[in-house]
Amino acid sequence: MGIKNVTKGEIVQLPNEQKHKIIRVITGLLKMYIVDDKGKEHIYMFAPEGWTLSDFVAITESKASIFFIDAIENSQIEITTKDLNEKLPSTLYENTTQTIDLMGRRIATLQNRVVMLLGFSALNRYKQFLLTYPDIVNRVPQKMIASYLGITPQALSKIRGQKETK
Repeated sequence: MGIKNVTKGEIVQLPNEQKHKIIRVITGLLKMYIVDDKGKEHIYMFAPEGWTLSDFVAITESKASIFFIDAIENSQIEITTKDLNEKLPSTLYENTTQTIDLMGRRIATLQNRVVMLLGFSALNRYKQFLLTYPDIVNRVPQKMIASYLGITPQALSKIRGQKETK
């Protein structure tokens, strides 16, 4: 698909699309999330400049994605697509070193996120968020950060208050 400009709030991917999208963020900020049966949004990850996002489980298992992806800010993105029954596009293999670096960073981020969700207190989850996404804390609404952390916006407010008094 190539380079595309998207506006704040624009949906880049819906669940169950027949084409998988591998999205590299050139400028701006995207989020990847699911919506539960009650209509509550659960943010899986943020993707600031230089990050790549996709439902890699869906791609490797040739399934439809379960995720929404949309723009938190006006953004410029590069989209590579793959039909459910196709192999990965050859463009992903053109720069193998860069692809390995991106995937390594993505795996490390996800591993840290799983560990964080399994055993960290809300305060420590917030600290881990700040380490993972140091440049976006002021670019993302508090309710989105709370969704990512698995806490309420009120709990996040309290944590931020505690952190500032220390």
